[in-house]
Amino acid sequence: MQKIKAPQENIDIYVWEGKSDIYDRIVRCLVSAEVDVMRADGMDALPEQPKLSPSIAIISVTMIDGGRFNADDWQKAHGMPVIWVAEAPRAYDSRVYPPEYSHILMLDFTCAELRRLVFGLAGELHGGAKSTQEKDPLIAESDVMKTLLKETVAFADCDSNVLIAGETGVGKERIARLLHENHQRYGKGPFVAVNCGAIPDGLFESHFFGHAKGAFTGAMLAHKGYFEQADNGTLFLDEIGDLPLYQQVKLLRVLEQSKVTRLGSAVEIDVEFRLVAATNRNLRELVKQEMFRSDLYYRMAVIELRVPSLEERGEVDKIAIFSGIVTQIFKNAARDSSPLPEIPDWLLRLVAATRFRGNVRELRNIAERITIIHRQLGDWDRSAIDRVFHALQDLKVEGDIEDQVGTRKKWDAADRNRIIEALDAHNWRRQDTANHLKMSRKVLWEKMRKFQIIDGDPEPGEVEP
Repeated sequence: MQKIKAPQENIDIYVWEGKSDIYDRIVRCLVSAEVDVMRADGMDALPEQPKLSPSIAIISVTMIDGGRFNADDWQKAHGMPVIWVAEAPRAYDSRVYPPEYSHILMLDFTCAELRRLVFGLAGELHGGAKSTQEKDPLIAESDVMKTLLKETVAFADCDSNVLIAGETGVGKERIARLLHENHQRYGKGPFVAVNCGAIPDGLFESHFFGHAKGAFTGAMLAHKGYFEQADNGTLFLDEIGDLPLYQQVKLLRVLEQSKVTRLGSAVEIDVEFRLVAATNRNLRELVKQEMFRSDLYYRMAVIELRVPSLEERGEVDKIAIFSGIVTQIFKNAARDSSPLPEIPDWLLRLVAATRFRGNVRELRNIAERITIIHRQLGDWDRSAIDRVFHALQDLKVEGDIEDQVGTRKKWDAADRNRIIEALDAHNWRRQDTANHLKMSRKVLWEKMRKFQIIDGDPEPGEVEP
């Protein structure tokens, strides 16, 4: 056992290193804190009762023998959280581990990573201390935002699925979390957030449904998918409009049956969660274009909420959000009780007059940059701040043309070429082409008219819609 200096109160750390050489590294990494680091042998090294002093176990996955060890049961028996050390590439997604294996360190962990995880868990053991970096308050000074928050709170405690619409950066996830936190039952469960646009091709089933141990090469542990992780809680699917049609079918089936089957298993698992989805796209229009399933849309959009853009919220919210972010940054960086710098009126007027097309996310970026200028130069340097806003406007002029005109033309051109290639491949037989493109013949005909794709006479026995 090696004695080290303590951060708050003495903490016991038990290390089961198995076949990995991690004990000495852990001791070196924690040399600046006062904790007891003890080497343990075997999984039954501790009595089956909670420890009197706060304790944390750091265990190499090489200690698991034939899958018979259950971390959740062991944790309950010994009354301490488990940090797993796994030999895997740093880019490995730790979410493939089930919740009982949620505290993960890669074998090549750094001292900073170890300390952050250990002291974070130690804070929870010392009475569940919250992070000193509190999340930004949800500011709603404008009437349109106050109305949204009233609707959100009113619908929060019902079990129905919710669809949240709004531009990028308006804070759709914040509204989703508000719905979750104000639900009497689901609010006590997990909040699982998933970006549907970031799911790699071919990994939808593994990520959402999970897999059994040994289901495929590299599946060394069983994995609970997002559906199971959200059981008795909220599943938040961001950018739901980016979900391909064939994946939409599988999501719909789970919503209707409330059952999932992991890859490599034949056992159905009951799941119960509230679905909250968000999108910055017009799903009704996607349904008309047969790019989004109507049955999934109606199943999902029982309650619809729309988050207004920052421009719709007006100057009052722009100023309040900007001032709140700047003040919070200064508070977090303050080393004494000296008064915080006052934001000048000319800067607030500049913020109010600027259009932030990236919404709150972009406003936060600008606030952080301006705060850095003040901290580095010692005052609100107007010339430096003006340059930030001028650069923003130059970027927006170019970005607006690209996003609103150029990008749409590129999409239309790509869609037109795709349809012509499919028509050529099927000798301009429209029904076969429509089947190939997974759209109705009517939609194909409308697209041909829109893109001015001219073919010959109608096929025998056909009448154009």
